[in-house]
Amino acid sequence: MQRRASQPRLIQAMSDAFSLPDLRHKLLFTFGILVVFRFLVHVPLPGVDLDALQNFFEQNQLLGMLDLFSGGAMKNFSIAAMGVYPYITSSIIMQLLVPVIPSLQALSQQGEAGQRKINRITHLLTVPLAGLQGYSQLALLSSQDIVGHLEPLSIAAIVVSMTAGTILLVWLGELITERGIGNGISIIIFGGIVASLAEMVVRGELAWKTSPLGLIAFAIVGAVTLVVIVMFIEAHRRIPVQYARSSFRAGRMFRQSGSTYIPLRVNTAGMIPIIFAIALMQFPRLLASYFMNPIGQDPNFWNGVYRIFDSGASAPLGLVYWGTYFLLVMGFAFFYTMIVFEQMNLPKTLQQHGGFVPGVRPGKTTAEYLDGVMKRLTFGGALFLGMVAIMPFIARGITGVTVLTISSTAMLIAVGVALDTMKQLESQLTMRRYDGFLK
Repeated sequence: MQRRASQPRLIQAMSDAFSLPDLRHKLLFTFGILVVFRFLVHVPLPGVDLDALQNFFEQNQLLGMLDLFSGGAMKNFSIAAMGVYPYITSSIIMQLLVPVIPSLQALSQQGEAGQRKINRITHLLTVPLAGLQGYSQLALLSSQDIVGHLEPLSIAAIVVSMTAGTILLVWLGELITERGIGNGISIIIFGGIVASLAEMVVRGELAWKTSPLGLIAFAIVGAVTLVVIVMFIEAHRRIPVQYARSSFRAGRMFRQSGSTYIPLRVNTAGMIPIIFAIALMQFPRLLASYFMNPIGQDPNFWNGVYRIFDSGASAPLGLVYWGTYFLLVMGFAFFYTMIVFEQMNLPKTLQQHGGFVPGVRPGKTTAEYLDGVMKRLTFGGALFLGMVAIMPFIARGITGVTVLTISSTAMLIAVGVALDTMKQLESQLTMRRYDGFLK
């Protein structure tokens, strides 16, 4: 289709998408599911002091991360308070178990049928994980006097409601994947992140009144962070591959050759290392909270541990916390990337299809070459994830703004989901010979 020169590419692509009945239906269906999700966020569970809950979330980074996945539902203590986090945890566990357990590894090699069975196991594992997380969350809030005393039957009803809310969100996400645009689970998380922008605007007005120069510096740091995230999400190295093909025609053998490339991503692990690192960093503080002396008494060893692992602490304690956090993110990035890369088994796949890397012997030499390239790329990706993880501390030190926080993890998720969704729309428009979003 010819594109009018007076219209920007993005506007024209959106117009083309809405002009096609099937794409318009997919987009409206996705939007409708997001509206249902936002209604669920505001269906509350009983017995919670919401003001105390808000203050508690502002002081706990792990709960802030979980609230990110729930789209603000945890701060409202709604039936969707856990969001899709138990499902994500279940998916990560399955990814780690597949190369370890032979039966799961055999299922992963059975193609689409095997993948469906693994997905079914992932869904079944989500239920007990959601129940355990719901009870743990309720116990944590009770220990902080945020939730009043509840009878066992009330506790069971609340945990069952929260588990049902998680399963409902997972189902809505899968409906988006099947009938809408983009990955449904990611779209659900993306919807929660976008919904939190209104609160950031309100806080930005408060920061402007107290420190306008700091707010300007904050905006610059945020813009630079966004650009870097986009660059690293899209960054990859192309490994050239050639294929030797043989065919028989008229009783004679003909040899043909073709070339392509393997795109090795710089950030293969995504945001999973950040999730692991946050959980590990918050465990000592949670443990210390049960043994430390109350405020007003002489501090003991556990009071010191609690202060060291406080994400809001200033230097020098803040340097200890964020430095350890940075190293953990890098370590988990290497660990997770190597596991995923080994599961891909690229050298064997290339050899089975008659492919080879020019200048590199097939087999063990190819495996060593690809492993070396992946390790060098992973170092860059791990360094990037580490900087993304500690960006709130860096931004606070540069700008002096404490009212606002650059949620670099949220930006990482939002940018990744937005790019993935735009690529899917791009492919849909390209198949219909329409101009897309991207050049």
